[in-house]
Amino acid sequence: MLLTLTTTMPQATDLGFLLHKHPDKAQTFPVSAGAAHVFYPRATDAECTAALLLEVDPIALVRGDRGQGLFQYVNDRPYVASSMLAVALGSVFRTAMNGRCDLKPELPGRHLPLAVHLPVAPARGGADLVRRLFEPLGWTVDARPVEDSRYVDLRLTGTLRLADALNHLYVLLPVLDDAKHYWVSRDEIDKLLRAGEGWLAEHPERELISRRYLAHQRGYVRSALERLGEVDEFEMDEPQTWERKESLAELRRGAVLAVLRQSGARRVVDLGCGPGALLRLLVKDEQFTEILGVDVSAAALRTAADRLGDRELRRITLRQSALTYKDAELAGYDAAVLMEVVEHLDPPRLPALERSVFSSARPRTVIVTTPNVEYNVRYEGLAAGAFRHPDHRFEWTRAQFAAWSQAVAAQHGYRVQYLPVGEPDPELGPPTQMAVFTREEGS
Repeated sequence: MLLTLTTTMPQATDLGFLLHKHPDKAQTFPVSAGAAHVFYPRATDAECTAALLLEVDPIALVRGDRGQGLFQYVNDRPYVASSMLAVALGSVFRTAMNGRCDLKPELPGRHLPLAVHLPVAPARGGADLVRRLFEPLGWTVDARPVEDSRYVDLRLTGTLRLADALNHLYVLLPVLDDAKHYWVSRDEIDKLLRAGEGWLAEHPERELISRRYLAHQRGYVRSALERLGEVDEFEMDEPQTWERKESLAELRRGAVLAVLRQSGARRVVDLGCGPGALLRLLVKDEQFTEILGVDVSAAALRTAADRLGDRELRRITLRQSALTYKDAELAGYDAAVLMEVVEHLDPPRLPALERSVFSSARPRTVIVTTPNVEYNVRYEGLAAGAFRHPDHRFEWTRAQFAAWSQAVAAQHGYRVQYLPVGEPDPELGPPTQMAVFTREEGS
């Protein structure tokens, strides 16, 4: 099975630095399914193409069979882009997927013109599903059916970071196939969330992606969706029948919105707004006359802008800024929201955030939400001691959150109250904890 990746960026052979594979060499790497070969059919300053060819070992394939009869000898696995190719991709290009390039550290952050070609890709759901999976991620999709089969000749073009492109393929190839060649364990939840960081939580097909990637194992899927914080409460009454309930993320946004309304705030800043889920709620409420979304990630702000219509963008300002540095543009707002933000900072950086928000910007109301780590034992598939998201630097107990909040309030002239978000557990409390800071009169 073959995958080619082409770029026409200036000095196109820099693709070799990003992939950590030299264009002048053909290299072979052992992988679980056989051997992965990396070579460059074309390598010029104007255009560079890297190819990954997976040579499947049929004997190894039969050895791993679980009694499927003739299927073990006659099947499509050596020829189509399946989970075997995804595993080879993750093995051979792991450093590139992590966005590291020590020799040219400026390269991983660049958005590059990319073209991906998979001559034979399985598509259980047809070309329409391929588009539903890839187009929301910024790809232009050309999926042509291969005769009368469930396969497509797939070409993807777009301008993306290379690490994002590789992670999209790593997750979505087995999703397209709706099958994996190995036993799916709880470790797969962490793999999905790592590769899906920055895009999966906001993907309109995140439920389908999670179900297929995790081999329809109900407990694992529930855990993944809960940790994504988007679509996390559902029941499966019959096979393939899913009943959608309000997610923890939706409950969280609703709780924040209710507090903002009650506070009387009209000018609101969403600090760490990400792709703009809360902004899309705020802009629908006429109480809020000025709305600012702030995030350190330019990519997240671009996604937020893409998901807001022209009419909405006339009422919303998006600004790139680090919350650990004082920014005069953040001062003067009635209310500020830090929704699932603080846990993404290394603890030594928290005092800088406190000074930036509570001392410099100093809004009348500050709303902070964060996971309640005590509740984590209720998440099936979340390993003991693990955090809900791979980017979390810490998660607080209720007592730790209260201690931090009280210290911040006392130091900066605020009073604080606590509200639960989500159904509280009698012993462990709510899944999300919220602190509402109100500035003391005269302070």
